[in-house]
Amino acid sequence: MADPYPITIPLINPNEPGALLASLHVSPGQHVGIGDRLCTLETTKSTFELTAEADGFFVGLAHKVGETVQAGVILGFLADSPDWSPLKFTKELSGKPASHPIDIHISKPALSLAQLHNLDLTSLQKDVFITEKMIQELIDRSMHPAVLLQEKDFDPGSLIVYGGGGHGKALIDLLRILALYPIAGIVDDDPALGSSIMGVPVLGGSNIIKLLVERGVHLAVNAVGGIGNIQSRIKVFEQLLMAGFTCPALVHPTAFVEASAKLAEGVQVMPHAYVGSDAQIGYGAIINTGAIVSHDCKLGDYANLSPGAILAGEVSIGSASLIGMGVTLNLRVKVGENARIGNGATVKQDVPAGSIVHAGTIWPS
Repeated sequence: MADPYPITIPLINPNEPGALLASLHVSPGQHVGIGDRLCTLETTKSTFELTAEADGFFVGLAHKVGETVQAGVILGFLADSPDWSPLKFTKELSGKPASHPIDIHISKPALSLAQLHNLDLTSLQKDVFITEKMIQELIDRSMHPAVLLQEKDFDPGSLIVYGGGGHGKALIDLLRILALYPIAGIVDDDPALGSSIMGVPVLGGSNIIKLLVERGVHLAVNAVGGIGNIQSRIKVFEQLLMAGFTCPALVHPTAFVEASAKLAEGVQVMPHAYVGSDAQIGYGAIINTGAIVSHDCKLGDYANLSPGAILAGEVSIGSASLIGMGVTLNLRVKVGENARIGNGATVKQDVPAGSIVHAGTIWPS
């Protein structure tokens, strides 16, 4: 096996990106064969046995039993030697002060190539094994922003859509039906997206946003939903604001927002949603399709309501909290910051900051 094989956590339940690491069946350094059991994962709906897809020594264990792990993150690696360990670099390796370690797994050839081209390693995705090929794709993308090289000027008042995934497509349709802002293009770091999405050109990765400001584009919409990791959405807002962008609030024509409600910048109200009287919606919050925010509710910055969520009157949602599909929150309930409420849950009492309410359950149990 030339390269270590990364063991990633699968998406077991499409509506539940997290799973409990219930037990490990191998020890660090142990040799396993194809098909051997590695660990047991549990969601609110099912149990899953993760098995080895290659022969090798189990090394680089990144999580402990009892932790909730997100789909797509690395559990560990299968390597040729029990002594192999993934590189974890600090800001010192990227030419910056090593005040905080950054958990990024990267191969030695990839690290050398990144340093040769002076790439900012802090922008690389956590919990993904970074290969030399991935670094080369980032370099190619940054050196060839083809659309930008052909464009001299952008339409006045145009904006960029930051993110080319599913939420980005929904926002493109929303912008087209509003017809208020010409779409200059899409910014996304994923080189697999291609040159256009829904007829909108992909301009390049995050490295070009300052160039876009220089070309006269000063408006942006954040199309990174952050369901699996809300910090990814917050980071995009921080990048856009530091570069000089303004993020306007967007309201779909089929949504209804009472005149007394207050929406901060960056808010996105999707089709058939309702925002009631005297509601206060914080910066960058998402009120998704069919969600109901009743009178006097307060949503903190970056709060995310999934489709069909229902908030009774005077409900308070803390900043960066995620509310799943079909969730019901009773009158005057308060949800703390960074909480996660799973799909279909019913919340009858306050939820402390950082808590997780599992899908389909009643809180308190």
